[in-house]
Amino acid sequence: MAAKAGGAGHAAAQVLLLNKPYGVLCQFTPEAGRRSLADFVRVKDVYPAGRLDADSEGLVVLTADGALQARIADPRHKLPKTYWAQVEGTPTATALAALARGVVLNDGPTRPAQVRALAPPDVWDRDPPIRVRRAIPTAWLEIVIAEGRNRQVRRMTAAAGLPTLRLIRVAVGPWALAGLAPGETRWAAVL
Repeated sequence: MAAKAGGAGHAAAQVLLLNKPYGVLCQFTPEAGRRSLADFVRVKDVYPAGRLDADSEGLVVLTADGALQARIADPRHKLPKTYWAQVEGTPTATALAALARGVVLNDGPTRPAQVRALAPPDVWDRDPPIRVRRAIPTAWLEIVIAEGRNRQVRRMTAAAGLPTLRLIRVAVGPWALAGLAPGETRWAAVL
């Protein structure tokens, strides 16, 4: 789906929010057989401020302002990013505490995170659906981090014994996904 607002109508003090669908590359350059941001964003000269891997869904903030892009993406600014993770297994108090303290990954310890168990959120169906195993329950967690390492939330939950099956970024700093269906965009003010 194209942006709801045209490129000529956006002000310099706005960002474009996209609900990136599962399987979409977080780049404009296409790769053989893979969808990219170019399939959903028709606005010229905006670029993602941070990335989501192809297996993750949810909020991508795009801007034409290079300084703003760096400020949003750079972990030194500690802009919180909120994720909903559907994990395999039942989270224990010990696992949640480990995630909150920070876990040690192969590239070093993570910063502390905010973590809480969630009731299953009312979200869109994923295409393709996650794998389901009858003998292994799943649960949802809300995880807020201020870092941006490659596949960080997935690696954190795996280190805590809770492999991530589905990952949705629902907020980046002041911007939230609320109301955007997969593939939809909307303009938002820079706060």
